[in-house]
Amino acid sequence: MTVKHTEVQEYYGKELESTEDLKTTACCTITPPPKHIREILSQVHDEVLDKYYGCGLTIPNQVEGLKVLDLGSGSGRDCFIASKLVGQTGEVVGVDMTEEQLNVANKHIDYHTQKFGFKRANVRFLKGNIEKLDELDLEEGSFDLIISNCVINLAENKQKVLNDAFRLLKPGGEMYFSDVYSDRRIGADLQKDPVLWGECLSGALYWNDFLNFSKKAGFTDPRVVESHPIGVENEEIEEKVGDIKFFSVTYRLFKLDGLESDCEDYGQSVRYKGTIKGKSSSFDLDDHHNFPTGKMITVCGNTYKMLNETRFASHFEFFGTWDTHYGIFEGCGGNMPFKEEQGDGSLACC
Repeated sequence: MTVKHTEVQEYYGKELESTEDLKTTACCTITPPPKHIREILSQVHDEVLDKYYGCGLTIPNQVEGLKVLDLGSGSGRDCFIASKLVGQTGEVVGVDMTEEQLNVANKHIDYHTQKFGFKRANVRFLKGNIEKLDELDLEEGSFDLIISNCVINLAENKQKVLNDAFRLLKPGGEMYFSDVYSDRRIGADLQKDPVLWGECLSGALYWNDFLNFSKKAGFTDPRVVESHPIGVENEEIEEKVGDIKFFSVTYRLFKLDGLESDCEDYGQSVRYKGTIKGKSSSFDLDDHHNFPTGKMITVCGNTYKMLNETRFASHFEFFGTWDTHYGIFEGCGGNMPFKEEQGDGSLACC
């Protein structure tokens, strides 16, 4: 175990007792959770909620019956939410390396099994380092969904985390996670600061490095679901980080063959049926693909695959073939993929 890993364990296992002990707002969820998540949160044990340090919403739509892996599961908050949503036919596995956090999660498995009305527990927790998933008893290609909430920035070998995630996903599976990113590379001096690292700042990836890491792992077309600028709100730490801008971002990465590095036009369209639970009027694939129910929408080849070759296929009608290529698909892409404008979201550390 490296010095950095030990520092992270100490920070999240001993120094932080609750969200109130955080020194910045980086590990706070900016967007309030949707109604169905709030309803489940009302059933989650208070001790689990008190030791939650996430920065986003990591549970996508249409997860009933899925096998889910949570990287850096902490006190188990997101695992228990996922447990309720996947139901008795699904399974949730949480991985974390901090003993104190795992103790909280394991202590409340029976509580949530009873609270959710399950006959048996569908969630379990493993002690392990997310940079060494290949050392755990996890079957290759066995997970439908991998989630993570403000944890990958704490890893030193982020490429290894993404490589292993790709290996563990089934074809058509998805990695859906929130984390902290920066608008430039973080200097080595800041990376050595244990508080900045523990607060999810100095381990943040420069967004363009993340895109390259993802593509190298096999996730060819990373999609931003939502992004928000992070205000550090601590004068001492603001002085240290200077002009670096930080963002809380939720990404979705699909394990699909044939995705292209750019969005290409094959004259294809889709029509959403309105059948995804909780999304009867429209469905958002990412921050620039909204599908109103019943409306024909022209899409690029990659988006077509993300809908046609995943768990979303039965909820759409598909039109067109791959026979003719019409060039680049206009309307996708851009420079830095995050929004720099501060939204109306008030911070919600829950």
